[in-house]
Amino acid sequence: MCGINGIFAYAKVAPEVDREELLRTRDAMRARGPDHAGAWHSPAAHIGLGHRRLSIIDLSELGSQPMSTSDGRYTISFNGEIYNYAELREELAREGARFRSHSDTEVLLHLYRRDGPEMVRALRGMFAFALWDEEARSLFLARDPHGIKPLYYADDGKTFRFASQVQALLAGGALPRRVSPGGLVGFLMWGSVPEPLTFYQGIRELPAGHAMHVTHRGAHAPTAYWRLGEALVRSAEAARLIPRGEEIDVLRETLASSVRAHLVADVPVGAFLSAGLDSTVLVGLAHELGHDIQTYTVTADDFLNHASDEAPAAAEFARHIGVPHAVARISLEHAHETIPKFLAAMDQPTVDGINTWMVTEATRRAGLKVVISGLGGDELLGGYSTFGAIAAIQANSPQWMRKAGVGQTYSNLYAWCARVLKTLQPRNSERWLASGNVQSAYLWQRGLFMPWELSCLLPRDICLAGFSELSTAATWEAMPNQLTPWGQVSLLESTRYMRNQLLRDSDWVGMAHSLELRTPLVDHRVTEQLSGLAALGRLGQGKTALGGVLAKGLPDAIRNRPKTGFTLPIWQWLHTQEDMAGWKRNAWLRSRHARNAYSRWGYAILARMPEAQGMLL
Repeated sequence: MCGINGIFAYAKVAPEVDREELLRTRDAMRARGPDHAGAWHSPAAHIGLGHRRLSIIDLSELGSQPMSTSDGRYTISFNGEIYNYAELREELAREGARFRSHSDTEVLLHLYRRDGPEMVRALRGMFAFALWDEEARSLFLARDPHGIKPLYYADDGKTFRFASQVQALLAGGALPRRVSPGGLVGFLMWGSVPEPLTFYQGIRELPAGHAMHVTHRGAHAPTAYWRLGEALVRSAEAARLIPRGEEIDVLRETLASSVRAHLVADVPVGAFLSAGLDSTVLVGLAHELGHDIQTYTVTADDFLNHASDEAPAAAEFARHIGVPHAVARISLEHAHETIPKFLAAMDQPTVDGINTWMVTEATRRAGLKVVISGLGGDELLGGYSTFGAIAAIQANSPQWMRKAGVGQTYSNLYAWCARVLKTLQPRNSERWLASGNVQSAYLWQRGLFMPWELSCLLPRDICLAGFSELSTAATWEAMPNQLTPWGQVSLLESTRYMRNQLLRDSDWVGMAHSLELRTPLVDHRVTEQLSGLAALGRLGQGKTALGGVLAKGLPDAIRNRPKTGFTLPIWQWLHTQEDMAGWKRNAWLRSRHARNAYSRWGYAILARMPEAQGMLL
């Protein structure tokens, strides 16, 4: 895992690449790559690439970046890990490729030389990279299928800039720090900024599963090489061919293959361990594969002897299979010290991530560079309550309301939000929203603030500008008609919540501590092999089938534990942490109960951002 950046002055009238800007952007990501800093600049081609390295595969200097082929034609700056790089390397070597290193980065260079842009289809891993072709004078950028690794860019019509973090692009000094109305409204509605928008005007995120070219003619529109919705349809079709009775074998083999791939590293790999089925099964599979990895659990002092405390059950599981385990307890005093650091490192506003920060901080102190996480199991196997709640909403609402309530396209959702705001008649809006189609019902279940509440937080003109921007940007993954209702919720959870929030937060939080987070359950091969079985109900309800994966089974403390999620006492911190007191300045938030503590937490985060303060009521 690393930090990448670059500047391509593609237009004839563009100023020369500012090397100092290139280095400022790169070094704003120092924590992403403390082991090495590299830069490559071609004045003749008007392009420069930067790189910060966290050494995990091939720790020698030969693995440093930016990396060029021996003939100088191709140069790459790459962030991530390619888990099948060894197999690809053998294949390329048989065809005559000569390697100077043992890195996955060099495999990408030779693979692009052979396959061109189609090379992304051969990759298994998490990645974001930019590859320069000197002969074609073309820059190729790509991002992994699920969007585990981020890639942000800005194009002013003359110069194209990109980086692994939004704040790094801004640190370069060439881009204005202006808030995007769409990013602001999107955050208040969802608790995170929906891609491809960002919180700042002029900066976009390359969508997951997309690639793009930049030439002397400018940036070409991103194109998809993998779409989650289409993958869910393919998986359901393939699942119908799997014989009855073989489901658990397929589940076990698929997960074991992914865990094996995600343990590839030249440094020790640890694991986040909660009391949930996801992380326990992953750690158990790693143990069965011969890896007794160090495990870590974090909990709060406020949860001691409380049902929300996952530490006792996690420790029992570690003893059950015999792996080393450590617990970090977070005191109120430590939270007070940590929250300002968390907020200062935040790349874009989010209501999540503080829990990941706490466990990441404890894990990095132990000296690890890599951990695996159970993130993604709920989206893959239907572990969230939204799967049942939205199905109930759909079943109990009449067909005419589902058709008329909000509209049948995603963009209509934001147009409907604007109508509610303009007419100021939210009296029946809750019923219409909850009883509308699956997208609107999902907003009702997952939204941070409802559209009719936004006028209590923002001036109406900003709200309307935000809805307009959201309705025209491609902020939604295409939903194929063939998807089952279960598949529709899985798609929404995987893109709206997991991709825009959980994965994004795992990246910037992990990188703030120079720690790589790997997610064996968020893998496009796992998605294509298992999601169809789950959608057809052949893996039982929710994640129960995971209980049959491990040879030693699961202790009752894990198997019978109600789902609680990985939480920390946000509500208490809102009332005791001075840095999070900004929500109290809003009369509406003070005078009535917001939807939940995260609503106030979200407003408090915005209240700390100088560029947003002038836009808040």
